[in-house]
Amino acid sequence: MTKISGDNPSDCLFCQWVAQGKAVAECGTVAAFNDGFPVTPGHLLIVPKRHVADGLALSQQEIRDSEELIRRLVGQIREDDPGVTGFNIGINIGRSAGQTVMHAHIHLIPRRDGDTDDPKGGVRGVIQGKRGY
Repeated sequence: MTKISGDNPSDCLFCQWVAQGKAVAECGTVAAFNDGFPVTPGHLLIVPKRHVADGLALSQQEIRDSEELIRRLVGQIREDDPGVTGFNIGINIGRSAGQTVMHAHIHLIPRRDGDTDDPKGGVRGVIQGKRGY
């Protein structure tokens, strides 16, 4: 995958989305956007409105707002799509962890029974051969 956003707000895709009002939902300091390359239908990104590259540098308010927005969206998704039976919620911090847009963001990925052959281990599967335990 090619790099789609740089380290500076002037060329940051998510800063552009915030400025363009493309959010599907908001809560205080954060906004939710449809993922440009969704893993499953309904895959959303929770993004702080200010430019911050590292998810560990989020303010306490951004963390609280993210949690509130995620809870609200999970409820809405469950109500709208009864086929959703689980969620993966995660954040990639740094290029070695798979972060391609250098603006902190949390993935909210709705899961459905049968959307993968064997979901055991969930996010452990990001390292080949480490899913099983």
